[in-house]
Amino acid sequence: MNNFIENKTFDEITVGDQASLTRTLDQDGVEALASLTGNFNLIDLNPGPKDSSMFGQGGGQAGWAAVLFASLAGTRLPGLGSVAQRIEVRLRLPVAIGLPITATATVTEKRPESGAVMLECRAVDPGGAEIASGWIEVLAPKEKMRFEAKDMPKIQVRREDRFEALLEACTGLPPLACAVAHPCSPDALRGAIEAAQRGLIDPILIGPADKIKALADQERLDISSYRFIPAQHSHHSAERAVALVHSGEAQAVMKGSLHTDELLAEIVKKDGGLRTERRISHCFLLAVPTFSRWIVITDAAININPTLEDKANIIQNAIDLAHAIGLAEPKVAILSAVETVTNKIPSTLEAGALCKMADRGQIVGGVLDGPLAFDNAIDEEAAKVKGIHSPVAGKADILVVPNLEAGNMVAKQLTFMADAEAAGIVLGARVPVMLTSRADSARSRLASCAVAVLFAEAQRKGAFMQKLVG
Repeated sequence: MNNFIENKTFDEITVGDQASLTRTLDQDGVEALASLTGNFNLIDLNPGPKDSSMFGQGGGQAGWAAVLFASLAGTRLPGLGSVAQRIEVRLRLPVAIGLPITATATVTEKRPESGAVMLECRAVDPGGAEIASGWIEVLAPKEKMRFEAKDMPKIQVRREDRFEALLEACTGLPPLACAVAHPCSPDALRGAIEAAQRGLIDPILIGPADKIKALADQERLDISSYRFIPAQHSHHSAERAVALVHSGEAQAVMKGSLHTDELLAEIVKKDGGLRTERRISHCFLLAVPTFSRWIVITDAAININPTLEDKANIIQNAIDLAHAIGLAEPKVAILSAVETVTNKIPSTLEAGALCKMADRGQIVGGVLDGPLAFDNAIDEEAAKVKGIHSPVAGKADILVVPNLEAGNMVAKQLTFMADAEAAGIVLGARVPVMLTSRADSARSRLASCAVAVLFAEAQRKGAFMQKLVG
């Protein structure tokens, strides 16, 4: 049976009519309210034995009880079509977070000349103590309205800043001498300078001198203390960045505002590039606000249609990255459209082979399973429904995609539709390469620098970093 919401017209209302609602203000609600109003006094800024907001027990939220009175008038009595003209509220006790509050409105007077009704309002806690009281003068609707009730939209509060945790983990680590190739956009230049100010990198700015200096002036960025190497154009910048690694002057490379292909062409070329015996691949490290753990997606930027051997290297690179950010034994899901092996879908055959390679020690440091569809790789309930019993299903930290197209779509969908933040890094080269999109923010570039610093430190020490996940 459908749930309907129906108003009361002025003619239907009688003195003594009453309506109530019960709501609970939780911590997410407090933070959402503070965000909407800009009132930081709502939030306990100094958590401890005593609440640091206006009163004890979350009393800074006392005004929320008054909002319930307006909700009663607008949705229950008189309901749809009503217009509140005056409201007077006295706040008597603090609102305890997590405690249900019941608000009640009672009609005390009707005014035919104006079409208004007077509502006496009370809000009480479960013990009957009065939290707030007051009255509302509201114009009652003249027309009857009845609609099917809709579910209220859910508010997602981003509380945990995992990128900040990355930056904090770099505290005390030596900055990387970093060749910044062609930082000729505001975000590219600002990202490099902010990374330097955070002690993550010691940037070597490479590009057209006049253009970069004019941009720095425009953005009010002081670049006078950083080393600068002139380059005629973006391709020349990439060439010089790679040369700095060969000379030992740079320990990392950061992509500026040049095209990815320009930089990668210099990195992967057989003579004079930065290749190693490992296949070069890209990892997106994503912090998804609706998800409780890091997600690594690979490869979504370099290898278009990787072979079985390429995928083994791609997985090993991703496992090494996971170790660097504190995941001692990451769970690796090898994705396909289905979770069963079938010769009709080649990626399922490769997934089975890669798992066997891990069993034989050809891929080390993680737990592999596949093929797995996206849903049963990340969601335990989905895996349970499908009857999949696996240490990886529903718990994956690393998602290995069949090809670049699939990976690029998944990563960008999470970024643009789920508000995920992404850091990008290329592994398998002689040094870590921060490969962000030209459209990425300075914050994403900063996070990519932090990942590079942690990865370089893990390589240097040959040890896992302290865990950044809880």
